[in-house]
Amino acid sequence: MLVALADARPSTCGGKAGTLGRLVRAGLPVPDGFVVPFAARRTGPPGALPSVLRDELARALRALRDPPVAVRSSAGDEDGAHASAAGQYATALAVHGVDAVADAVRTCWASLASARAVAYRGATTSGPQDEPEVAVLVQRLIDSEASGVLFTPDTPGGATVVEAAWGLGAGVVGGTVTPDAYRVAADGAVTCDVADKRTRVDRHAAHVATRDVPAPDRTRRTLDDGAVRTLAALGRRVADLLGGAQDVEWAVADGTAWVLQARPVTAALPALLDRGGPPQGSPGVPGHAATLVGTPGSRGIATGPARIVRGPGDFARVRPGDVLVCPWTDPAWTPLLRMAAGVVTETGGVLSHAAIVARERGVPAVLGVAGATTALTDGVTLTVDGAAGTVTTHT
Repeated sequence: MLVALADARPSTCGGKAGTLGRLVRAGLPVPDGFVVPFAARRTGPPGALPSVLRDELARALRALRDPPVAVRSSAGDEDGAHASAAGQYATALAVHGVDAVADAVRTCWASLASARAVAYRGATTSGPQDEPEVAVLVQRLIDSEASGVLFTPDTPGGATVVEAAWGLGAGVVGGTVTPDAYRVAADGAVTCDVADKRTRVDRHAAHVATRDVPAPDRTRRTLDDGAVRTLAALGRRVADLLGGAQDVEWAVADGTAWVLQARPVTAALPALLDRGGPPQGSPGVPGHAATLVGTPGSRGIATGPARIVRGPGDFARVRPGDVLVCPWTDPAWTPLLRMAAGVVTETGGVLSHAAIVARERGVPAVLGVAGATTALTDGVTLTVDGAAGTVTTHT
């Protein structure tokens, strides 16, 4: 009922696990693990974990010496060339012990029917669709000092874009931290835009916790030029093997760079501007237009009323054509992207899951606009320019 990661294929184990299996076979640095394939979910009542599968999980974990693991979905519609399903299915980090792993497997199976996954499939497919198959990937968790995402170039001679923050990558892909942004040119030249990285996610025993970053580290670079070039070279190896531009999640621990995931880039990045430019004018003051500057997240221009959304309790207030103004958007907010004209966030990077989904949907987005939920007034008319990284108020 289990497949060694090195033997995983997309046809039986989904795109995420199948791709990592290919990277393992090619000798790239991928954490050890195994896969609960599609077929295992069909061996018992819906949602139930057969006892024989639990026994095999226990044996496989013992073979890994029972470390904390990451348990992630690998669905049949994930990581495709035209739709990533980025962040739409379940992930559990720092899972320890067979009982907890078994629970996490069931959670991954159940996530197929989550509101965000159903909304994503409804927006990316036409006509009635069967629920996709799902496998579950179990890998040794990397306790990373720094982690993030990189995009390999989509044109010859283009730059590799790397986003990085302290700790585990959950904050970067989830958009809850604004990461450092690096660009590595074809000649190896590195440019860096250092962010104010206020929080980090780390493993503490058998759970993960978010904590404040010490003040001196908030504006300290997460990676030196050598480490950034190493990641860019690793990205090129992945792209050369898989073909086409790749979206690669990575982690660095004890001087080793690891590949955690690789999938095709489904929508091109907007041109990147320097982050954190000073606001021009005073937003929210009657009769006074103003512009806030952030990171271009998804190209396009949209105008609509601002809707301040600080959490799920505000979801019901969103109407078609609103511009979402929020602290961040995680994958649970995917249904809102079917209604929103544009998105403005206070934190997050251009390679976060929400930004990827916004680009796939063609929803203009500006990210990392510090204080946007307090500087902007609910209902005020905004114009979002997702290529320029600007948010302009109109009165």
